[in-house]
Amino acid sequence: MTLAEANKAELYTLPILQRTESLPWRRKLIALVSGVVFTVACLMINATQIVFLLPLLLLPFKWSRTMYADGIRYTKRAFGSLLLLMCQWFAPTKLIISFEREGKGRFTEEEIERIVVKNKNGEVESLDLPTKFILIANHQVYADWWYGWCLTYFIGPHGVHDSVYITLKKSLQWVPILGWGMRCFNFIFLARSWVSDRIQLSSHLSALGKAAEEHDNPLVFFLYPEGTVVSKDTRPISKKFADKMGIDDMTNMLLPRSTGLQYSLRSLAPRIPDLKLLDITTVYPGIPPMGYGQSWYTLRSIFLHGVPPPAIHYHLRLFGMNDVPIGDLSKTNASVVPDSKSSAVEVEIPEAEKAVFDLWLRELWHEKDRSITRWFESSSFATTSYEIPLKLRQKRDILDAFCFFLPAAFGYMWSRIRK
Repeated sequence: MTLAEANKAELYTLPILQRTESLPWRRKLIALVSGVVFTVACLMINATQIVFLLPLLLLPFKWSRTMYADGIRYTKRAFGSLLLLMCQWFAPTKLIISFEREGKGRFTEEEIERIVVKNKNGEVESLDLPTKFILIANHQVYADWWYGWCLTYFIGPHGVHDSVYITLKKSLQWVPILGWGMRCFNFIFLARSWVSDRIQLSSHLSALGKAAEEHDNPLVFFLYPEGTVVSKDTRPISKKFADKMGIDDMTNMLLPRSTGLQYSLRSLAPRIPDLKLLDITTVYPGIPPMGYGQSWYTLRSIFLHGVPPPAIHYHLRLFGMNDVPIGDLSKTNASVVPDSKSSAVEVEIPEAEKAVFDLWLRELWHEKDRSITRWFESSSFATTSYEIPLKLRQKRDILDAFCFFLPAAFGYMWSRIRK
């Protein structure tokens, strides 16, 4: 296919392998600059963590621990701002937000009017959503976490992008620069073996929940119940499991795995009374029905080849813990083990409660699946939606993305001390 034909079809609608034209020199230059910007910013964030913050842990004072925690939150905020900046400069796109108005997790019209905060020009400025929640979503492409983190920048008046936690493969913690930074971010690294992971997950989340409630900090935990993206390899596995269990498979997604989510909710709910479950149904334009998202969008194709999705469609539902059958937490004393960080960590959930939660999650996923099918018919989730361009709200956030202010503050304090 020639470049002219591709432009008529719009590149994002074509699978990556069909974009056969070589990149023009200008695009290659932009790709090089984007790589340099991202690497330099990550190095500055990482250097701030190692040079200015880690030494605080060597001091035997409570205030030094508090300063360390606040500093790490700042570096995480810097990384969240960096993700927005990369979109703004090198891969412009926008979020199209809609809200469920009927059924499970619905929003009333009054709630939507309160949640969508607009500026004097009528543009959406932020979303007044709860700041302590578990975010679940269908997993289409590996860039899902990138755009999900960008969304948190717009939640609340100042964003909650400094309070994001993600589970990752254990091996990623040793990746140079990014891996070191993610360890400082206190992300949860799992071996992908539930026998060994369940205590680690519950312990880590219990400690995070306890700390968030004690200091009244936001907490955002990302979890993709499908476990991986839809692909030619994972689709048959989902179908085989559905046939084995005698249940309906999904059309646009994979069957969700309920165990990790239920453990997460049961770990956090007792420690955060106002915890919410934010469910997002995600669709990327250009990917056809039954298409595999990674064939259209990868981080490489988005930022190096310069073919981002024109928009990311997010359909939101919100659940309180009373709306989710996580089980009877008052009867878990016999199934917990002591943990120095959080007093107790649950290691077993009654089978009957697992079955109820699994059914609830599967029904929710089927509703999401049907809503995606409807999206393919009309290219929207709801009659009313709200557009949020992925760009920083103020210029000073550009300096934040390079972690400028914390080292600058340390430098100023050191100069004053020397005088």
